[in-house]
Amino acid sequence: MTTEFDSKEHWEKIYTTKSLEDVSWYQPTPEISLEFIGALQLNLDSAIIDIGGGDSFLVDHLLKAGYTNITVLDISEAAINRAKDRLGDLANHVHWIVEDVNSFVPTRQYDVWHDRAAFHFLTKPEDIKRYVSTANQALQTFGSLIVGTFSENGPLKCSGIEITQYSQQSMVRTFADNFVKIECANVDHNTPFDTVQNFTFCRFKKR
Repeated sequence: MTTEFDSKEHWEKIYTTKSLEDVSWYQPTPEISLEFIGALQLNLDSAIIDIGGGDSFLVDHLLKAGYTNITVLDISEAAINRAKDRLGDLANHVHWIVEDVNSFVPTRQYDVWHDRAAFHFLTKPEDIKRYVSTANQALQTFGSLIVGTFSENGPLKCSGIEITQYSQQSMVRTFADNFVKIECANVDHNTPFDTVQNFTFCRFKKR
């Protein structure tokens, strides 16, 4: 008899047993994310939510740039606690949500929904559809959606879990009912293990 995969348990174990530099997604400067967010020319009080942000360094860079309305959502409390410890007193200027994006019910709207490498863990059509609906619900009219996933030239798994690869075209099709493509790019991520992962990043505007 097979046991059902416990996503939360998996990620809590990852973030309590591996150091910051011992995970493939370690990225001190999230250049493409910052480039796409910078292109929006936002007010510094614009509401930004980072999905699956965990202990990503995006929040550090956003705070340094002066943004004052940042939310980080992650399934792993351990990941969020690591980010809080790293940021020290600055963590008090961030809204933290420990939640699986599959069950996330937004209680407010945001100007930017950012997701680097969380969306591609969704492999069931119903979960993908729910994610698109949640992002649409969470964003203000004309809000911006930024999503990065493994490309069709990227890995088939991450952290031992199968993922869904996306080309620029399939990414655009997935979000087409609710979002208009602004730009897409394929970028290489150099992991701490001297390997290269190719990502598809797209920036959309809510219809």
